[in-house]
Amino acid sequence: MTIGKALTIAGSDSGGGAGIQADLKTFQELKAYGMSVITAVTAQNTLGVQGVYPMTVDSVIEQLDSIGSDLKPNALKTGMLFSAELINATADKIKQYSLENVVIDPVMIAKSGAKLLQDEAILAMKNNLIPQSTVITPNIPEAEALTGIQLDTFKKRQEAAKMLYDLGADYVIIKGGHAESDTVMDLVFDGDQFTLLENKRIYTENTHGTGCTFSAAITAELAKGTPVIESIWIARDYIQAAIEEDLHIGSGHGPTNHWAYQERRMKV
Repeated sequence: MTIGKALTIAGSDSGGGAGIQADLKTFQELKAYGMSVITAVTAQNTLGVQGVYPMTVDSVIEQLDSIGSDLKPNALKTGMLFSAELINATADKIKQYSLENVVIDPVMIAKSGAKLLQDEAILAMKNNLIPQSTVITPNIPEAEALTGIQLDTFKKRQEAAKMLYDLGADYVIIKGGHAESDTVMDLVFDGDQFTLLENKRIYTENTHGTGCTFSAAITAELAKGTPVIESIWIARDYIQAAIEEDLHIGSGHGPTNHWAYQERRMKV
C-alpha cells in the first residue's frame, strides 16, 4: 500500500481553526499522512490574534531539510510565509528536493483587511514561489495584491487568473467568497479554459480557516495521486460541508467542521 504524504508549511493557530492545525486535520480526514513545517507560532482564538512569534529562517530551513531528506512529501502546501527571506528559502528547498504538487495559499491579507506581506515579500512570491506551483488559491483581495488589478467584475477576475498563470502556476483558483452574491463562484483557470465552481453561500460568521482548509484538501488529494481538477472538486465539496455544518465554538469567528465531509459520505 502506498501512503500519500502531505506537507504543510505554515503558521500554528493555537485556536485550532486555521494554519497548521486545520491543515493536519484535513490531511487526516482525507487519509493522507500529514507533516508540518512551522513558520510562526500565534496566540489566537475566535476573537482575534493576540500574538505572533515568527520562527527564524534557519529553523524553517532545518525543518524542511528534515522532511526532504527522509519523508519526501507527495504534495505540499504553503500558508503564512511572512518575509521575502522565508519565501525564497522555501522556494529554494522545493527546488533542491525536487518537490512536486505544490499548492500555494498566498496568505497576504488578514480578515481585518490588514496587509500581511510587504511589497518585497510579494515580489519574492511572484518571482520564486509561484513559478514552482501546481495550484495557487488566492481569494479576491490576495489576487488583487498579486496582480495590481481591482477585481470588481468577473472579466477582471479572468484577466487576473491569466496573469497568475503566466507567472508559472499550472492551475489558478480565484476564490469568490469575498464577492457580494448569494452564490459563491470560484474561478479555475488551467491555461486553456475557465471552469466555475458554484455553491450556495452560507451566511455564517464561523468561517475561520476556510482558505487553509480548502488548499489543504487539494494538497491531500494530490498526495494520494488524485488528478488536479478532481482534487479541486473534492476540496470544494469538503469546505462546503465544513462551512454548512459548523461547530459553533467560541465567541467570535468560529472554525469550520473538519469532519463534516466524511460524516456526509458515510451517510450516503
